[in-house]
Amino acid sequence: MDTPRLHRAESEVAELLSDLIRIDTTNTGDTSTSAGERAAAEWVAGKLDEVGISSVIHESERGRASLVARIPGADRSRPALLVHGHLDVVPADPAEWSVHPFSGEERDGYIWGRGAVDMKDMDAMVLALARDWARTGVQPPRDIVLAYVADEEAGGKLGAHFLVDEHPDLFEGCTEAISEVGGFSITVRDDLRLYLVQTAEKGLAWMRLTAAGKPGHGSMLHDDNAVTRLCEAVARVGAHRFPLTLTPPMRSFIEAVEDAYGVEIDPAEPEVALARLGSISRMIGAALRNTANPTMLDAGYKANVIPGTASATVDGRFLYGQEEEFERQLAALIGEGVQREWLVHDQAVETTFDGPLVDSMVAALRAEDGGARPVPFTMSGGTDAKSFQTLGMRCFGFSPLRLPPELDFASLFHGIDERVPVESLQFGIRVLDRFLRHS
Repeated sequence: MDTPRLHRAESEVAELLSDLIRIDTTNTGDTSTSAGERAAAEWVAGKLDEVGISSVIHESERGRASLVARIPGADRSRPALLVHGHLDVVPADPAEWSVHPFSGEERDGYIWGRGAVDMKDMDAMVLALARDWARTGVQPPRDIVLAYVADEEAGGKLGAHFLVDEHPDLFEGCTEAISEVGGFSITVRDDLRLYLVQTAEKGLAWMRLTAAGKPGHGSMLHDDNAVTRLCEAVARVGAHRFPLTLTPPMRSFIEAVEDAYGVEIDPAEPEVALARLGSISRMIGAALRNTANPTMLDAGYKANVIPGTASATVDGRFLYGQEEEFERQLAALIGEGVQREWLVHDQAVETTFDGPLVDSMVAALRAEDGGARPVPFTMSGGTDAKSFQTLGMRCFGFSPLRLPPELDFASLFHGIDERVPVESLQFGIRVLDRFLRHS
């Protein structure tokens, strides 16, 4: 083991995460009601400045701030590696939580609060490690670019997309990137854990469906009702089970599950066998097909008035290579008389599970956990990789956490009582240190 010097990083990561959670960075999707991203970026800048790491902050709109710093590597002729994380979080209702969602409370070996797993845990681990390197004189083998960005939870237009479009020079030389939702463990047995490394993520297609009809009095017979037309379309979309599509990462993942659990998985119905993975199977199952889930409805202004229009918001996600097919599927489901408008539309991302960077991930995980078996997978949601991939980077989800077998990790993303074990954070620091020093 060559990690005793990391004791300071391991000891301060929980405090850094708690402090960052206490900065309420709720992203409502509207700048006028969102908060905290500027304060969080300045806090990160201050923590980096304490150890001599300079950074720059750019705002896309007032308060929508992102920070970028570059740690010079020993060989500056080599391509650089981007390590990116987002500072914003989704809203949280304190009445639903066991602790206040912005308390950053440490309890029962966990740090609790909104953002604890999505994704201020990774933000804090990287910050603690960078501070440790600066204090102890560690220099990575190549340039490491750190990015703490705004607006990921609303599609990244005011965060990563803004930086890529307006300040691409900040990422000069970056050919690879790592970020959230990957590198976490699923316990198979005491001596075997699968570590899921994200090599792909679904495309984002948030849409508004709008139906028009003839307005009128609610007491009369009415065969041209916008609400009825909309609800029929929304019901068709929400109830539809899109066809199974096995992409290369998910084929590899299923093969790994077959081998780890000693089972044969029916390729026509893989979800049946994948259910043994517990709650994470919901995330995995969504990566086997396109999805579209209605999330919001808006119609009418009085009980006895039939409105002229009605609208719904649908969260659509499509697999890599499935964008055109997904749009055809949607059109057939929505039918006539309902208009579709894209609210946020962004690409799917996929890379291969090979190469020196992947080799370094695998080696770092196995050095800290002898029972580790890293495997690729497709993430059902989206990350800022969608933006950074446009600059030619290979993007991975690698935020390493060795998790307790009993923890329902999948439910914590945007969930109630979001929390992360302190021991998992410390494990992540050790893995990231090994990985970044040998990449």
